Amino acid sequence: MQTCVIFNPSARGEKAQAFCSRLNSRHPQFALRLTTAPGQARLLAAQAVREGFPTIVAAGGDGTAHEVVNGIADVPGGFAAARLGLLPLGTVNVFARELGLPADLTGAIQVLAAGRETTIDLGRVQFEAGGSPPLHFLQLAGAGMDSRAIALVSWKLKKKIGRLAYLVAGLAAAREAQPVITVECERQLSGELVLLGNGRYYAGSFAFFPGADLRDGLLDACVFPKAGWRSAARVAAGLLTGRVHRWSPAVRLRSSRFRLASASRVLLQLDGENTGELPATIRVLPKALRVIVP
Repeated sequence: MQTCVIFNPSARGEKAQAFCSRLNSRHPQFALRLTTAPGQARLLAAQAVREGFPTIVAAGGDGTAHEVVNGIADVPGGFAAARLGLLPLGTVNVFARELGLPADLTGAIQVLAAGRETTIDLGRVQFEAGGSPPLHFLQLAGAGMDSRAIALVSWKLKKKIGRLAYLVAGLAAAREAQPVITVECERQLSGELVLLGNGRYYAGSFAFFPGADLRDGLLDACVFPKAGWRSAARVAAGLLTGRVHRWSPAVRLRSSRFRLASASRVLLQLDGENTGELPATIRVLPKALRVIVP
């Protein structure tokens, strides 16, 4: 077997068993491994690298892909030994949209079978507290109201209404007092919400970073001086009209390195999952990851 598929059953709820049956019956060349707890996809990915699988597939959402790529990174030489594939089965699947993958399972499996690959940049985050090892991200990092909204998302509501659960959580986060975040790159500024994009898309198919490129060795950043109802409404108007630059009150930056810090407790989300607290230094690893694309 040349391909290890790491599947998060919670990504499809009651459809999980049907997915497993279909994959086992129609694609026996795939070694299927199921996660049973948060963080396990990372452990399974690292194990798959050590076992010599040249292709490791994240079958789930952005969180599953995030865990899998960090599992590959956990093994010395992992990025050279294994490439990443995706079966987008999650709620939003932002990174899969960035790559232009088919949303249907049949189309996504055909892409895997064709095996065409490209090499992309990865974000790398070093948290300064606790001496923890660095983490990597594929698509997006965010601190402030964005990461607070993720913390407030109701799992039960997410199962019922999908991505709209994030909107509900965002409205709740907008009612709270927002901490100030300091951003350092080639210049220094501060704001109440900071988003960093490796790719173009945020929260689905919204091209929040229209100039971003997965292969340019840079991260695109938006720093919002204020984050609240008014700013959220303006950003929403920009996204809906396709003129986010005109409506957005954010300062836009582009750099290969950022440092984020705050006097208050602020979480940092990576690919839609809160992973640690500021301060943190965020860099780009140019063309570090091989990934299967259409």
